[in-house]
Amino acid sequence: MRTDSSAPRPGDLDIFRHLKNDLPAGTVVFLVALPLCLGIALASGVPLLAGLVSGIVGGLVIAWLSGSQLSVSGPAAGLVVIVVDAIAALGSFEAFLVAVVLAGVLQLLLGVLRAGNLGSCFPSSVIKGMLAAIGITLIMKQLPVAFGFASAKEALTRVPQDVQAIDAWQAALGAITEDALIVALVSLVILFVWETARIKRLPVLGKVPAPLIVVLWGVAYHALMVTADPAAALAEHQRVTLPEVDSLGSLFGQLRSPDWSALAKPELYMTAVSLAIVASLETLLSVEAADKLDPLKRVSSPNRELQAQGVGNVVAGLLGGLPITAVIVRSSANIQAGARTRLSSVVHGVLLLLSVLFLAQVLHWLPLAALAAILLQTGFKLAKPTLFVAAWKQGPAGWVPFVVTIAAILATDLLIGIFIGLICSMLFVINANMRGALSLTSHDGAYLLRLNKDVSFFSKSRLRRYLDQVEPGSELVVDGSRCHFIDRDILEVLDDFVAHAGPRGIKVELRAMPGPGEPGVQAAAAPGSAPVSTAALPSAAG
Repeated sequence: MRTDSSAPRPGDLDIFRHLKNDLPAGTVVFLVALPLCLGIALASGVPLLAGLVSGIVGGLVIAWLSGSQLSVSGPAAGLVVIVVDAIAALGSFEAFLVAVVLAGVLQLLLGVLRAGNLGSCFPSSVIKGMLAAIGITLIMKQLPVAFGFASAKEALTRVPQDVQAIDAWQAALGAITEDALIVALVSLVILFVWETARIKRLPVLGKVPAPLIVVLWGVAYHALMVTADPAAALAEHQRVTLPEVDSLGSLFGQLRSPDWSALAKPELYMTAVSLAIVASLETLLSVEAADKLDPLKRVSSPNRELQAQGVGNVVAGLLGGLPITAVIVRSSANIQAGARTRLSSVVHGVLLLLSVLFLAQVLHWLPLAALAAILLQTGFKLAKPTLFVAAWKQGPAGWVPFVVTIAAILATDLLIGIFIGLICSMLFVINANMRGALSLTSHDGAYLLRLNKDVSFFSKSRLRRYLDQVEPGSELVVDGSRCHFIDRDILEVLDDFVAHAGPRGIKVELRAMPGPGEPGVQAAAAPGSAPVSTAALPSAAG
């Protein structure tokens, strides 16, 4: 059971005590985070610097305030859908930054109000459906980039609208950049091969993060093409482009600022709520997963984590960065690299800052297709076929909300899709509760209606069907000994049945009905028969 205590254990306060573990771990996380920060910014359609800014804030701000020793925060693939839709709705990235700041304020408020158990309110089928929908969206958005296009929209502009289907396919295939496709395909092979047990067992190579190998491959391939045939090399818009900075002052000069006039737009506030809810969910799930992987078995404070994430998102929004969450990919890489304290996350933030200051020229040689491959693998992991198979094996109660959540998110947006999936899951819970709440048995003209558990108004139609089966001239016992609560609507149905039972010759006994024992509906008996001993039915639910 998770507790809300974040009291440090021995050794947690003196973080420099584990410097020999945290320095190399932070370096590994930096090598994993660098391409991910760039790739998520690419997928979001924002300046690539925005992704690096969020990674830096995650390391230098959130890590110090976090309730978790080992989780790593930064821009998350799970928020790409919201970012893209919100920028389109609000009209600019600067307006979207205001929503990021407001989302951070909401997260901070959630932490203060001790809403850290928010993630427990959502069924796993809905959360898995949300992640799968994000994965599918990532794949759809990054495939065109892997083919050498800037986006799916640009790919469509290369295809004439007034041609036949075959000619359209030929036009699309002819517009593909072969070098970008080669970079992406080889990158995908590297990423998936690096996941195999054979590679992981290698003493040195198995310790190198796969995204780093992809970055080195992409830079090396572009350098080779520039040497062999400069005219055929990837164009500038097909490679990473970062502003030239040589100091912190010039870096701040390149950052975007929020457009506070967007506060007048009503859609801004829905965007902020969407960001706060989804970012909080992803953070809480990632922190819980990191706690399970922690070799020291420490338990993080979810409320403190929400407060830290809120502060981080306020800072990221003010500095022109993407929204931030705790991210399980970076967190697991951090733990596997031997991290012991939050210092490793701080180290990764410092290295990201240094890369912006000194590695812009090197990163300019990195093809965007290599980043697209990293995101394609991320999308595949989020929506892998085994996830669908596992959901199917859970039966309709697990499978249907999972699929409905995916379809709703793809058809609408992330927040609406989540709530549609939540409603679908609730309907299954209600149906299961209705099935077991009432049971009716009969023998030789005698009927026994049991109230097996608390009976709400959802069971009203089933109760009426059961009462309709009671034949005139028979006896009915309503047994409430297993029930602790009866909804007022249920009482009214029983009240009405008892009132009309006498003329139909039905004897009714209400046995052990819950309630305060106030005088209520009296049982009706057939004309001329002996009175039936009854328990009082309370006029209001107890």
